[in-house]
Amino acid sequence: MKVTVIGTGYVGLVSGACLAEMGNDVLCLDVDPKKIAILNGGEIPIHEPGLDQIVARNVAAGRLRFTTDTAWAVAHGTLQFIAVGTPPDEDGSADLQYVLAAARNIGRHMTDFKVVVDKSTVPVGTADKVRAAIDEELAKRDTKMRFAVVSNPEFLKEGAAVDDFMRPDRIIVGAEDEQAILLMRALYAPFQRSHDRLVVMDLRSAELTKYAANAMLATRISFMNELALLAERLGADIELVRQGIGSDPRIGFGFLYAGCGYGGSCFPKDVKALIRTAGEAGRELHVLSAVETANEGQKRVLVQKIVRRFGEDLAGRRFALWGLAFKPNTDDMREAPSRVLIDELMSRGATVCAYDPIAMPEARRALGSPPGLHFAEHAMDALVDADALVVVTEWKEFRSPDFDQIKAVLRQPVVFDGRNMYAPALPESAGIEYHAIGRLTVASTRSA
Repeated sequence: MKVTVIGTGYVGLVSGACLAEMGNDVLCLDVDPKKIAILNGGEIPIHEPGLDQIVARNVAAGRLRFTTDTAWAVAHGTLQFIAVGTPPDEDGSADLQYVLAAARNIGRHMTDFKVVVDKSTVPVGTADKVRAAIDEELAKRDTKMRFAVVSNPEFLKEGAAVDDFMRPDRIIVGAEDEQAILLMRALYAPFQRSHDRLVVMDLRSAELTKYAANAMLATRISFMNELALLAERLGADIELVRQGIGSDPRIGFGFLYAGCGYGGSCFPKDVKALIRTAGEAGRELHVLSAVETANEGQKRVLVQKIVRRFGEDLAGRRFALWGLAFKPNTDDMREAPSRVLIDELMSRGATVCAYDPIAMPEARRALGSPPGLHFAEHAMDALVDADALVVVTEWKEFRSPDFDQIKAVLRQPVVFDGRNMYAPALPESAGIEYHAIGRLTVASTRSA
């Protein structure tokens, strides 16, 4: 099938590459000539495990191409995937200017039947706006042409996006046009050979499904984070609580890990957008508003623990950070808890030396070079002359460290674990003062 993907960001590039991998003829369009030049030069502008091999393989096979030529892109694909960004406005609503600009370009250049697929995460009712934008452009051309609009939200986890696309647990298709539904079924048939995972529904239900899914996951995270803080007050261990409730099949274990808050490009933005959508519909989402408030507070829990240990004035103190990206297997720094932590520590006079196996180039771009912020080339290098180690991202290489070496290198043997990565007995047996979130530790017992 001939497919056009508009936007070569995270969703667009993964979608285009994976569709090409199944034999489709894919043309990716982007208005940014620098990004297209990078892709045509054989490089990948984002970090996603396995994506570079798939892109290279399909470019070499001629199934995947990149362009800035809008007219060519619209002419190419019967299926036109819109996968552009929807950044939050100041009021928290999703900014649809790029989605609607893509729709207008399709209306300006189309000469035959098109299926316009909203792949971007968009508010309920966006499909109607996309249809209106295309109709408006066709009217300017004084022509009538049949087209269909489909909602096909993505459910890709950063760091596992290729596998999520190639082996989906569900494929949501919001559509009313029968031909469009048949084309979507044909497109996704190779991805679901063992059993049918494609769920067809109306457009608005499909649009709401995406927001509802991310809101539910964010809710589980904030719920466990609040329980973790309560566990500290009550002298309970949140890890044991997690095992106890997760073993209930009605609950399950997914997204029940307490930590220093969620971040990234999806959960914060989508929670805000859904709250805004509900407000515009005259319905307040009390639970989701609390989820957002809890997460903002959770990003400051590590700072609060550090201040309780070292005092409010951190001048002359140096802290080592392990992890900058909002989660492992990505370089995404958007809404990352590390950003809040770094700002809070430096505002109190501390210096910070950070290490991340992937995200340091992106961190340098996002954070700049403020006085007092340094980057280490190796994990242990960050610990030199540091008063404490703070673990912020649960990268695999941090899972089994040499605690004896950590104690030897640190100025003071203190570790703050923002992801509860370690059984407390391990660092404590090495003589390390260990602070976690909601865990029973020697330090938490003393503070209680």
